[in-house]
Amino acid sequence: MRHFLLLFLLYSSTVTLSAQDLNARVEISAPQVLNANTRTIEVLKKAIFDFLNNKSWTGAAMRPEERIDCSFNIVLSEYDGMDRYTATAQINSVRPVFGTNYNSPILSFRDKYFNFTYTEGEQLDFNDEQNLGALSSLLAFYAYTIVGMDMDTFTKMGGTAMFGKARTIVSYSQSRQDEGWRAMEATDNRYWLINNLNDRKYMPYREFAYLYHREGLDNMMEHETESRKKMGDLLLKLKEVDRSYTGNVWTSALYTAKSNEFTGLFSKMPGNESMKIYNLLAELDPAHLSKYENLKK
Repeated sequence: MRHFLLLFLLYSSTVTLSAQDLNARVEISAPQVLNANTRTIEVLKKAIFDFLNNKSWTGAAMRPEERIDCSFNIVLSEYDGMDRYTATAQINSVRPVFGTNYNSPILSFRDKYFNFTYTEGEQLDFNDEQNLGALSSLLAFYAYTIVGMDMDTFTKMGGTAMFGKARTIVSYSQSRQDEGWRAMEATDNRYWLINNLNDRKYMPYREFAYLYHREGLDNMMEHETESRKKMGDLLLKLKEVDRSYTGNVWTSALYTAKSNEFTGLFSKMPGNESMKIYNLLAELDPAHLSKYENLKK
């Protein structure tokens, strides 16, 4: 599968080949911004699309079919008519399940502070060693986060290097005026997202990501009953993280991404087993309790 090759290339000092890592869809809307014309939005959309899709974020060689499917749905709420944008963004990513046409959701995160400056015609650029523009830093942060989370599902703790790069962006971006980069501003922003992914307290979530996808979902075609039960048992690992931690944004992000999948997956278990899963998910994720009601039927 794609990340065994990717990891080898990423850590090999002799590799010089590179290719794009992301297959990103970009949508931008501005339903309440009267001075944002169609051309302005299309130019911005193309700049973001090219920046995400035309870079190798890992430095590893990947075939087109191995690129990570992801989406950026950006909603503009303010535009000063020159270069300043206020926006929110929904960032999603998925990963294929071996032997199927199914894509499993990995990241589902709503960034309420997706604010940036961009001048029409501006060349977006990024370098790990430099503190560059606000938009470039935003997009690079999510590119590294998406790649890292994807790698975690193929190799245990495989995304550590990518999360380190994303944390570096957070560190140098704290001097910006833009929101979302600092701990004291909110408990659901980019600072806390990458803090969680790098924090040992949240390692059970990353261990779950590997075991659930690689040893569970990827084996469903050959060992469906056994794999489904194993994934149900793995939910207990999620109880190892205390949901009361300050800045715990990853818990809600995980269940936002996985609640529909959990419902569909575990509703096919025998009645007493699905009821056990219901009780566990009701405790772990009360926010999506209405979805889990299907497990009781």
